[in-house]
Amino acid sequence: MKAKELLLYLFLACGTNSMFAQDLLGILDEEQQAIPQYAEASFKFSRIAIGHSIETRKKGILDIFVANRFWNTPADRTQSFVADRLSTRIALEYGISDRFMMGFGGTTWDGLFDGFLKYKLIRQQKGNKGSPFTVTLFQNASYFSEAVSNPAVEDDLSDRLSFTSQLLIAKKLSPNFSLQISPTFIRRGMSYSEADPQNHFAIGFGGRYKLGGHVSFVSEYYYTTNPIESFDTYGPFALGVNWEIGDVMLQFMLTNAVNMVEDAFIAQTRNNFNFRNPNLNFGFNATYIIHFKRGLKNK
Repeated sequence: MKAKELLLYLFLACGTNSMFAQDLLGILDEEQQAIPQYAEASFKFSRIAIGHSIETRKKGILDIFVANRFWNTPADRTQSFVADRLSTRIALEYGISDRFMMGFGGTTWDGLFDGFLKYKLIRQQKGNKGSPFTVTLFQNASYFSEAVSNPAVEDDLSDRLSFTSQLLIAKKLSPNFSLQISPTFIRRGMSYSEADPQNHFAIGFGGRYKLGGHVSFVSEYYYTTNPIESFDTYGPFALGVNWEIGDVMLQFMLTNAVNMVEDAFIAQTRNNFNFRNPNLNFGFNATYIIHFKRGLKNK
């Protein structure tokens, strides 16, 4: 083979390989762009402060959740060393799949036992494709276990059950800032007066701003359109800080909500948000995360 023919052959071979490589890279880029890229960790935890966020636990993760509320009263006598009153809620919450979780808990102060189901229906996608929001469905049921002292109040099983349905809609606006709106329907079983509605419509607003590292600032508020008439109620409001420490999530907050179950704190908060006793409560939540599936911890 002559030298000119050899050089021409090598030139054509290199050109063909180069075009083939470019075509292969183009295919890989198109496939990469076709894979949906979802917004992650809009709120980092299943709750914003007092209410639920859009987030669900990964499959095989169990949360041991302990929530506390401390507050003082105008009375001279107290019941606790740290504060006049103390309420604690203990719950177990488990990720059945990456988008579906459930939980059960009980509260000391109001004698409520509750359970919930939560499913992430739509996930926010990055860029201009797909949904710009994350939508999660939430359903809660609670049972009032305390004795009813008023003989005029009916005391059947159905009267002790209450239900809360929520549509949690959130958007991660930036790596540090997320907002959520929560249309809510509540069916209360216990009625204290004929003037009180048993069906309530409310809307919640919540936000999270990452301050840096594993610390974020959160706030939440609920407005009820048709409140209870037989006693004064106020919209529950909270300001707080969330702190992640490995497999432990700590939440510190100031709130006017004593109750910790949705139907109770959304529709039955009796204190305004100010520094008068017993209106301002200190809230402290602690969650310990247990990984039952190997490898989840590193994801």
